[in-house]
Amino acid sequence: MTNLVQFPGLGLSFEVNRVAFSIGGADIYWYGVCIAFGLCLALVFAFRRCTEFGVDADAMVDVILVGVVLGIACARLYYVAMAPYNYSTIWDVLAVRDGGLAIYGGIIGGFVFGGLACKWRGVPVLSMFDLAGMGFLIGQGCGRWGNFFNQEAFGCNTTLPWGMYSEATEEYLMGSTVTVPKGVTIDPTMPVHPTFLYESIWCFIGLALLVAYIKKRKFNGDIALRYLIWYGAGRFWIESLRTDSLLLVPSLGLRASQLVAAVAVVGGIVLEVILTRKYKGRPLMVSLALNGDNRALLAKVHKQEPEYAVEREELLASSPRKMFLERTSAYNERVKQALEAKLNEKK
Repeated sequence: MTNLVQFPGLGLSFEVNRVAFSIGGADIYWYGVCIAFGLCLALVFAFRRCTEFGVDADAMVDVILVGVVLGIACARLYYVAMAPYNYSTIWDVLAVRDGGLAIYGGIIGGFVFGGLACKWRGVPVLSMFDLAGMGFLIGQGCGRWGNFFNQEAFGCNTTLPWGMYSEATEEYLMGSTVTVPKGVTIDPTMPVHPTFLYESIWCFIGLALLVAYIKKRKFNGDIALRYLIWYGAGRFWIESLRTDSLLLVPSLGLRASQLVAAVAVVGGIVLEVILTRKYKGRPLMVSLALNGDNRALLAKVHKQEPEYAVEREELLASSPRKMFLERTSAYNERVKQALEAKLNEKK
């Protein structure tokens, strides 16, 4: 499971083992470690920033759990549906450790089921999507390094200084499942584009741009749309270099990810233009989030007085993070006192 990975143009070489460590005889792969690390960083980011989006951290945990679990399931199903392999049993379909997760399936599943979980937990959907967009960039940027350890998700030949070569790339390129654009000739013994690196860099640049845009966002969902546009544009280009693309129409060489990327970019731009015009001149206001204790108190009040409503408080989206933390804390303290007083009235 060890590969000697070389970058001849840079004079670099590394011995890379797919296995990070073993527990009780079970191998833990670097691929899984990279994905888990990216997920943890995305969680830390979301917890740190959620107050600025009017999202309560406790409620967000359930949304993330649902989105991650079903997102991974959708990533696998997307891959199985598009891959040129026959899966004879349900266990083959579920064998994620054997490889095969398609990020677009995960993104679609994460947004769909995460959105449904938002409705269930009373989390503002579009605000959560904004956080998720930045979280996806973190997770994808880190997770792509798992492809380096596996020596997969690379491109066609290149003479650029950072071209990569290993026995694993040569072996794969000599196989029958290689997908390349028409007219492109592959030499398995020559260096290839490290497309996993391109996508990782693209994701982190996008993350930096979106974080800088947080205080400038025009409407809820603005950052999510910009994520779709940015990632889709990068993925469309990077996918054109890859030699392991999932083909939607093999006879035409139509790559599934490029089609989805194109739809994401075009759809994202159209919606961005329409909504930017709609909300032009209207500063975005963020409703401060109720914490878990107050939601529980409110549920008790509603049992006695279903029509009772908590007074909402808003803050400009461009306000400093410190102000969001202070005002949200003070707001929840006032709401707590009001709810407890309402409950005591009924005793």
